[in-house]
Amino acid sequence: MAPQREWFEKDYYKALGVPSTATAKEITSAYRKLAKKHHPDTNPGQEDTFKEISAAYDVLGDAARRKEYDEVRTMGPGAGTGGFPGGFGGGGGATYRVEDMGDLGDIFGGLFGRGRRGGSGAPGPQRGSDVETDLHLSFEDAVKGVTTSVNVTTDARCHICHGSGSAPGTQPVTCPQCGGTGSLQDNQGLFSLSQICPHCGGRGTVVTSPCPTCAGSGVEHRNRSVKVRIPPGVEHGQRIRVKGRGAAGRGNAPSGDLYVVVRVDRHGVFGRRGRNLTLSVPVSYSEAALGTTLTVPTLTEPVTLRVPAGTPSGRTFRVRGRGVPAGKKSATGDLLVSVDVAVPESLTDEQRAAVEALAEVIGPPVRDTVEVGHE
Repeated sequence: MAPQREWFEKDYYKALGVPSTATAKEITSAYRKLAKKHHPDTNPGQEDTFKEISAAYDVLGDAARRKEYDEVRTMGPGAGTGGFPGGFGGGGGATYRVEDMGDLGDIFGGLFGRGRRGGSGAPGPQRGSDVETDLHLSFEDAVKGVTTSVNVTTDARCHICHGSGSAPGTQPVTCPQCGGTGSLQDNQGLFSLSQICPHCGGRGTVVTSPCPTCAGSGVEHRNRSVKVRIPPGVEHGQRIRVKGRGAAGRGNAPSGDLYVVVRVDRHGVFGRRGRNLTLSVPVSYSEAALGTTLTVPTLTEPVTLRVPAGTPSGRTFRVRGRGVPAGKKSATGDLLVSVDVAVPESLTDEQRAAVEALAEVIGPPVRDTVEVGHE
C-alpha cells in the first residue's frame, strides 16, 4: 500500500511502548496488553486511545507494512536538502513518482498546479477499506479453536462485471492518453515528476460501456459471509486479521482486510488467566485438616487431586497440562485449583458440641503479641 501522511507524523512504536528493534512477538504482546487495558467495553472513555493502539498494530503487526513504514520514517518529511524527502537540491536529476508518496501527492499537486489525479479524470485504483466486526464465542470454542463464518456488509466485487466496471460483453480499452501506463511524465528541470494520467485515473484502461449494476465502479454494496479460522486459546477482545477479506478495492485494486474482534462468554465453572484455567473447590474443615482426595473437572475428563493434611484455605494446586491448548510454538496451560474451606453458617447442637470439644483439645492458635511502647 502507498505510504499515508500520518506515517510521517505518528510514532507507532511509541504508541505501543516498544523500541523500533522490537520483534514481532514483542509487538503483539505489547498490543494485547494495551488493548485489554484500554478497550472501551471495559474502560469507557478510552475509545481514542484504543483506536490509536489499533492503528499502530495494524501497521507494525504486518511485516510488509512495517517494513514500508520503517522506510518512510527513515526518509522522513524533512530528510535531505530543502526539506523534501530524498533532497531536491544539488542536481542529480532524481525522478520521483508522486503517486508513490501517498497523501503527499496532494502537496506536490498543489505546488505544480494539478492534483494527484489531475483534471476531471476518474479516480485511480484505490485499496479497499479495512472492516471490523464482532464474533461471539462460547468459552469452549474459544479454548479449543473453531472455524466459523461472520456476516459483513461491505463493498464487494460486482457480481456482474467481476470488478472490471464494463457492461457484459465488453471490456475496458487501453487509455489513449497514457498508452496503458497509467502515468504521464512531467519534466521540471532539475528533476521530473510522474503524474497519474488524468484520463484513466492511473488504471491504464478506460471503461467505454459502464456496467449497469455498479455504474462502472467495479464494486457493489452487499452482505456476504466470510469464513474465519479462530485459533485455539483466543482471548476476549483479541482481534483476528483475515487478509484481503475487507471491502473490495476500486479499479481492481486489492481489497482491504477484515478484523474480527472476539467476544468470549463466561464459563459456569472455570475462570481463565492467560493460558491457565482457574477453579475454586470447597472443602470442609475436617477435609482440610485431615487431608482428602478430590475429583475435579477439566475441559475433558475429571482428574484426581490429593489435598494433604493441614491445607489452609486459599491454597492453590497446579494440575499441569489441563489448561488452555496452545499452538505449535507454546505449551498448553495448566489448571489452577484453589481450595476454599467452607465454614457452616449454622450448627446443630451435636455439631456445636463436637467443635467445642475439638477446640478444647487443640487449644487456641499461637498469636504474635504486639508491645505498646510509652513515649
